[in-house]
Amino acid sequence: MTKKRKGLAKRIDRVRVVAFDFDGVFTDNTVYVSEKGEESVRCWRGDGLGLQKLAAAGIESFILSTETNAVVAMRAKKLKSLCFHGVADKLEELTRLVAERGVDLSETAYVGNDINDADCLRAVGLAIVVADAHPDVMGIAHYVTRRAGGRGAVREVCDLFASDHAQEKA
Repeated sequence: MTKKRKGLAKRIDRVRVVAFDFDGVFTDNTVYVSEKGEESVRCWRGDGLGLQKLAAAGIESFILSTETNAVVAMRAKKLKSLCFHGVADKLEELTRLVAERGVDLSETAYVGNDINDADCLRAVGLAIVVADAHPDVMGIAHYVTRRAGGRGAVREVCDLFASDHAQEKA
């Protein structure tokens, strides 16, 4: 195992909570707008099973989004995931949410894709960005997914934790 992989494994082992951005992470960052102004997005169906595996590994997760959009809430409901949307200051909300759970930011992973995720990515113990993230946040990440947002990145992140947890139990 390389030194870099060992460092990543240590970060993974510490994580008790994973916070996900929504747009560009659960979605491919495309929005479809009907003539009535209703929005829809494209998501990856395998994310739901991934989130179940994450929960089974004993790791709590939630969605944190600046968007105030029914699409975010409906997808979170379908996934049975806690969702905090319409958040003005993501870092402030993230800090509050993990503290309520008795978790330190160093024991938190954050999955993002764009510059509005930078503060959260810098603050956590494990910063993850999707493969097609904005270049300005790529350098902050401890881990860059192989899959793009809305194309299996969430599942990849969940599998990363679930497989690591499974190896611990073996």
